[in-house]
Amino acid sequence: MSMKYENILVAVDGSKEAEWAFKKSIEISKRNDATLNLLHVIDTRSFAAIEAYDRTIAERASKYGSDLLEEYKAEAEKAGVKAVNTFVEYGSPKVIIPKDVAKKVEADLIVCGATGLNAMERFLIGSVSEHITRAARCDVLVVRTDKGE
Repeated sequence: MSMKYENILVAVDGSKEAEWAFKKSIEISKRNDATLNLLHVIDTRSFAAIEAYDRTIAERASKYGSDLLEEYKAEAEKAGVKAVNTFVEYGSPKVIIPKDVAKKVEADLIVCGATGLNAMERFLIGSVSEHITRAARCDVLVVRTDKGE
């Protein structure tokens, strides 16, 4: 069993938690000389109802995701990560991250931010990070923000 990660997948959504996960994934990628795979999932369930009134929402969500990934890719490369891939996917992050994209990139580590959901929301819908830890076939690192942030 190798103690070195080769393909790291980090899910980013623009939140502070995801930014911390991204920054930690840069350091892990550099230490392991690993490929860093940056993923932004556009949760189509969240705007399905709105799209009936606003046809541009999917385009704007896609542009936001692409722009975010390009910024993160540039930052990772500037920090010294040699191989960086970006992916924008559509669907449920709970499925896309641990099952679809993790398999596609042969991830041996998934890095994600801890959720900001409260106990009642977690009870009703569950957190994405919790689903990832249950569904992933590889190691998962859930990153928490510094309490001072």
